[in-house]
Amino acid sequence: MSEHSAFRTIAGAAAPLYVTTLAASAGSLVDTALLGRHATVSLAAFAVTVAVFSPATATVAGALRGVMPFVAPHRDDPEGLLPLVRSGMWLAFAVGGVCAAAVAAVPLLGGAFGVPGAVLDQLGVFPWMLAGSVLLIAVNSSATSVLVALGRSAQVMRSGLVGTAVSVTLSVLLVGGPGPLPSFGLTGAGAAMLASALVGAGLNQYALRRRTVLAGRPVRPGRPDPREVLRLARVGLPLGGTVLVKFSVLGVLTFAAARIGTDSAAVHSVSESLVNVVFSAAVAVGQATVPLIAGYAEERDLARIRRSVTAGFGVALCAVVVLGAVLVVLRDPVIGLFTRSPGLADQVVRLLPLVLAVVVTDALQAVAGFGLVGLKRTMPSLVSTAVWFGVLAALAVPVADAAGLTGLWTALACANLLQAVTKSVSFRRHSARIIGAAGPAVVRDGGAGAVQRR
Repeated sequence: MSEHSAFRTIAGAAAPLYVTTLAASAGSLVDTALLGRHATVSLAAFAVTVAVFSPATATVAGALRGVMPFVAPHRDDPEGLLPLVRSGMWLAFAVGGVCAAAVAAVPLLGGAFGVPGAVLDQLGVFPWMLAGSVLLIAVNSSATSVLVALGRSAQVMRSGLVGTAVSVTLSVLLVGGPGPLPSFGLTGAGAAMLASALVGAGLNQYALRRRTVLAGRPVRPGRPDPREVLRLARVGLPLGGTVLVKFSVLGVLTFAAARIGTDSAAVHSVSESLVNVVFSAAVAVGQATVPLIAGYAEERDLARIRRSVTAGFGVALCAVVVLGAVLVVLRDPVIGLFTRSPGLADQVVRLLPLVLAVVVTDALQAVAGFGLVGLKRTMPSLVSTAVWFGVLAALAVPVADAAGLTGLWTALACANLLQAVTKSVSFRRHSARIIGAAGPAVVRDGGAGAVQRR
């Protein structure tokens, strides 16, 4: 496969994943808006729970992405694929169970961190509903990772859009309470999120059982194979840990911005939301590169392994540049969705160059990190993120106090750039080691079409 073909393959697989992410984000905004109209205290309780729910689900999704490089080489081999799918489900149960317990413990965590009693009293069964959602999202993620690795990104998108439609519809009915219908507030939002997770998991599990090479085979988890589950966990858990470290440090940055003042906290929050919308494209691209790299790693084709990552960098940069340009051109209406204050909007506009720098550097480090996932080497990514974001966390408060938001976002861009460099170096080193350890690597002469060995 040429670099141009790899570019088109990655872009085609990434686009449905990005649409899925945008739809889920839009559904979450609907919940936030409806709860804000219902009662401020309900919105506060929602925010407290989501503060645990979001990193929990991101950790689950990250850990289950570690299944992808194992699956990709078996896309036409149902006998080799089946035990991987079953072990992936057991990994989902384990990681999802731990993260669900953390979400269910929100009332205890909130009390320990001094959340007002009036807010905690509003929670009711909401944390338990979201804990159930975490378990379902874990089951969904186990299927999603397999489907993406098998080249079925469009199916993932369809399931995601149906799940979002269910969430929005139920939120409008149960939280909004249109016409004579009562509003169930936070409980209604929890029911909508739980139903959405159930529908998404059900559709993707159905697709896995009926629309892949596993059709007609029993995909029940069965008895766990501890060795196989641990083999997947050695790749998946560091990836989930990387996501958790990133979420934690970004929380520190939010705290540092809040120390500067209320306006700075608001500007930081809006800017972070803009980054997330654009950065999601890079995550989709990174996921799309994993099957290619994993397949070429099995063939010990070093040139195509590296060509795939180069193509991934190209797709990610094109995506973030285009989305960044749209953001710059439409900055007034886009920023207007987040704030009606002209002063805050002006501050966000002044920060836009640094926001774009953060997005670009974040995209580069993400693709390099997913390249390592394709090689089944995720510990270097965890170490890189822990080191550079650890330094960022240590410096966040003094930098924010001395240089404001400009200094804080400059430090974030530098941390991302250092991650991109160290992960890229790790990728080149580990790709060469894997090929060297396995024997002579395949080297293809693109001009003559000859195949040589080193």
